[in-house]
Amino acid sequence: MSFKFFSNKSCEYYPCHKMPKVSLCSEPDDMNCLFCFCPLYWDDDCGGSYKIIGNGVKDCSNCLLPHSKTGYDYIYKKIMKKL
Repeated sequence: MSFKFFSNKSCEYYPCHKMPKVSLCSEPDDMNCLFCFCPLYWDDDCGGSYKIIGNGVKDCSNCLLPHSKTGYDYIYKKIMKKL
């Protein structure tokens, strides 16, 4: 469905993450920009690949979960469980 995927290749930050050869977004056309800022950022149990850096800030720079083709469905289900 088109509302689940959006790719903004004209963005000055695209791609915002380095994409490893084997990942959820291994092809440049797979990078979903719909959740440019992940709505699960505030959830410690987000399921993504993050680390807490020295000042207690959540660093999600290695996480491709919201940018994957299945990211929309994952995030939607996770949010619905919280409601």
